[in-house]
Amino acid sequence: RARLTTSGVRAHSARAWLGDNAIHRLAPILRRLSDYRAREVEIDGCRYREGLSAVRVSGGVAGNVVPDSAEVDVNFRFAPDRTVEEALAHVREVFDGLAVDFALTDAAPGALPGLAAPVAKDLLASVHRHGGGGVRAKYGWTDVSRFAARGIPAVNFGPGDPNMAHKRDEHLPVAQITAVTAMLRGYLTGNSH
Repeated sequence: RARLTTSGVRAHSARAWLGDNAIHRLAPILRRLSDYRAREVEIDGCRYREGLSAVRVSGGVAGNVVPDSAEVDVNFRFAPDRTVEEALAHVREVFDGLAVDFALTDAAPGALPGLAAPVAKDLLASVHRHGGGGVRAKYGWTDVSRFAARGIPAVNFGPGDPNMAHKRDEHLPVAQITAVTAMLRGYLTGNSH
């Protein structure tokens, strides 16, 4: 995540021409975000689609003041074939040439799928024997990236539809929890046949 801050000149809104509205200076940033086209890449049979989004906007002093500062927080979800440094360079490139202060506020490395690791292959084979679903890209950050950074094979495994995440109607059928529990128990106990 990065915070892009614009600066202006504070003034009374009755004399707005004496100021320079920092909120208005966010327009080019938001335009670039709106026009952004996400890169898609396939890694180990998993299709990743990157995303660059404004996730928070703030600014303003009072209802009758032209603000001298405004900011937008930008979240870049990048495919695991990029390093944090490459991702940061890409975000800087997207906003190159704009009059903004740029500050990195958070960063975490991605994790390659790691499906070639024997333990991952065994888990997938067990899941398939139990009628489980296929493999797909993980778009959100999880502790799997911490394991991957240390060379420890790890996968995200669980029930639910990730397309439902953080929505008002997010839910998970109990039957999926039960099925995943049985698959994982079978794998861990060796009774997956």
